[in-house]
Amino acid sequence: MPGYLTTHVLDTARGRPAEGMEIVLFRLDGGAREELARMRTNADGRTDARILPEADFATGTYELEFRAGDWMDATGIAPESPRFLDVIPIRFGMSQDDHYHVPLLVSPFGYSTYRGS
Repeated sequence: MPGYLTTHVLDTARGRPAEGMEIVLFRLDGGAREELARMRTNADGRTDARILPEADFATGTYELEFRAGDWMDATGIAPESPRFLDVIPIRFGMSQDDHYHVPLLVSPFGYSTYRGS
């Protein structure tokens, strides 16, 4: 089975999906950083399509950038200048053909992630 990558963003401060957050996927190779995808989360906090579909999957090192500061500004979360969290990078490796799911749990002052299913 070819691998693929999905993500999901939950707003833990308000207890609901983080709709409308921009996410950018990069593949890292040595010193090179190649943008592969740019998407927004839907009403369920997920992207409408796999962020890295089976046809484009390759093992290696990747980075997801979650544009949390812009999302907080757009959703009316009380502004700070500068925001404590702005762009949240999560760098991870995919070593086998499998489904990798990298969710983000976010609030204005903290975040966490894990390998989901």
